[in-house]
Amino acid sequence: MRTTALDVVGLLARLGLAAVWFLSGFPKAADPVQTRVAVDAFDVLPESLVPPVAMVLPYVEIALGLLLLLGMVTRWAALASAMLLVVFIAGVVQAMARGLSIDCGCFGGGGQVDPGQTAYWQEILRDTGFLALAVYLVIRPSSYLAVDRLADRGAADVTGDDLTDDDVTGDDLAGRSPTDDADGTAVVDDSARDQTDDVTFHASDDTRR
Repeated sequence: MRTTALDVVGLLARLGLAAVWFLSGFPKAADPVQTRVAVDAFDVLPESLVPPVAMVLPYVEIALGLLLLLGMVTRWAALASAMLLVVFIAGVVQAMARGLSIDCGCFGGGGQVDPGQTAYWQEILRDTGFLALAVYLVIRPSSYLAVDRLADRGAADVTGDDLTDDDVTGDDLAGRSPTDDADGTAVVDDSARDQTDDVTFHASDDTRR
């Protein structure tokens, strides 16, 4: 029962985090100009890095969302999600500490805003909640309706077939005579050969007498 409950929690965490990345990535991809403005507003990256980061970021988020939706390499997708969320949280914290007035643009939009329109604490708390989902999936990536689980079952079935073959081979080997070698060829015991040689020698000696 406990495993079933944890698998349900994992499914909800995985789908929830996938939804976050889709809601974040698709609006950014649809408006690359505004995404560039949002990235530049953090005033962290050199001007030369702002365009490539703004161009790549939406598709990284969409890719993470797709992996989590399918439950494919879940632990690694969750780990990458956690790292990206830490970067986002750090960006918001530094903006707040420096007195910048920006909207993070996490779900599209973003850029400069009036000082009274900032929502830094809400953004930090929200992203911390998303980070908790990612950390949970890193620790326990198993969940229902996941490609990972199907792959694990397939691997377990193959291993079970191999073990069955090994059992049959073991039974065959157990049925062999102790004097049979690995390919079934009879092996003459050295002590038996010595005894035969002794008998032959004595018989020959008696004949000569």
